Amino acid sequence: MRSRLLTLVAAAWTALGGAAAADGPVVVELFTSQGCSSCPPADKILAEIAERDDIIALALHVDYWDYIGWKDLFAKPAFTLRQRAYAHAAGERSIYTPQMIVGGVDHVVGTKPMKLAERIAAHADAADAVSVRLSRSGDRVSIEARAEGRVPTGMVVQLVTYTPKATVEIGRGENAGRRLSYHNIVRDWVEVGTWDGRGVFKSDVRVSADMPVAVLVQARDAGPILGAAKTR
Repeated sequence: MRSRLLTLVAAAWTALGGAAAADGPVVVELFTSQGCSSCPPADKILAEIAERDDIIALALHVDYWDYIGWKDLFAKPAFTLRQRAYAHAAGERSIYTPQMIVGGVDHVVGTKPMKLAERIAAHADAADAVSVRLSRSGDRVSIEARAEGRVPTGMVVQLVTYTPKATVEIGRGENAGRRLSYHNIVRDWVEVGTWDGRGVFKSDVRVSADMPVAVLVQARDAGPILGAAKTR
């Protein structure tokens, strides 16, 4: 099973290799948990795309599997709420792991690399509605966002900090005894401000100097991601 999955991942990213982003990178959010036995294959897929310049790959660890014996060390209730907001926006009644959301719009089972590659390519071919530019000096990040086309009047500018990689010894639960690695682990997700699309949105934010940063401009109520950028 593992070798078959890795073969599919390799085929998917080989097919995707020719698709360069029209503007900014495509955002892929993985909702995962250390207590979910189905999640490690999806975590490996995220690892495959985490270093790509044309993708912002983010792992959001949810807390609703903690009850089965292992408390996820990276989980936050806010990430579960974000996944629930996506489900509500899509008219879905339940949430699950592993799930990937591409561009704030497309819902993909986290263990389906070919489907994921297809959706990433579709978003990469589309021009961004918002251009996002970042500059960083130590613990300060300057953000500029500009509408490049028609945009909704209600947008949220969000800043994400994440840890590139961590390895965890799982002591209990469905993955007990396994040593698992995680990539682009979201540590904080904050709203910088709201924006109506007029003029240029500008903000300076203080962040941890040792963490990479991504900035997303998203339609409110868990809508489409209209533009994004990242910096180390």
